[in-house]
Amino acid sequence: MDNAPGKNKQKQAINNTIKKLVVLVFAMFGFGFALVPLYDVFCDITGLNGKTSTEAASVKDAGVDSERTVTVQFISRTAQGIPWQFEPMINEVKVHPGEMKFVKFYAKNQSMRDIVGQAVPSVSPGRAANYFQKIECFCFNHQPLKANEEVEMALQFYVDEELPEDVSTLTLSYTLYDVTEKSDS
Repeated sequence: MDNAPGKNKQKQAINNTIKKLVVLVFAMFGFGFALVPLYDVFCDITGLNGKTSTEAASVKDAGVDSERTVTVQFISRTAQGIPWQFEPMINEVKVHPGEMKFVKFYAKNQSMRDIVGQAVPSVSPGRAANYFQKIECFCFNHQPLKANEEVEMALQFYVDEELPEDVSTLTLSYTLYDVTEKSDS
């Protein structure tokens, strides 16, 4: 009987440890869900990770810096599972900061079913994302395409004159996702 109080204390200690571990697991799970919106807010504030705005920029009347030329490269890819051909119609363009440019991307739904796509942009180097201003972009909206339908999608942009001097090349990359299940289109 001398061991009974010791065993009760040991059982109580084990139960307390299990309760703490269960609470910790739920806290970690909740923190994992909270990271996504926190990361998005952080990227919006700092411009890190090359995330660009999801809203149209206003047209600037400031003028063009014709003394400086910036190369803007275009890259596209499709996420796994979306049977589309998706590519820029031009791979790069030279622009003067402040100059408005218009380019097109080509998309074709190569499947036998209607699919709604959504392009997500990213700019590198990431610190230049805040200086790449989209006036019109197919990435602002879902892109519904019927089976075997093809389309040219417009992008109108300018590079802000405040772009740091040491940045002479920007790469705009789009990843196309299938959002058919999440879309009302």
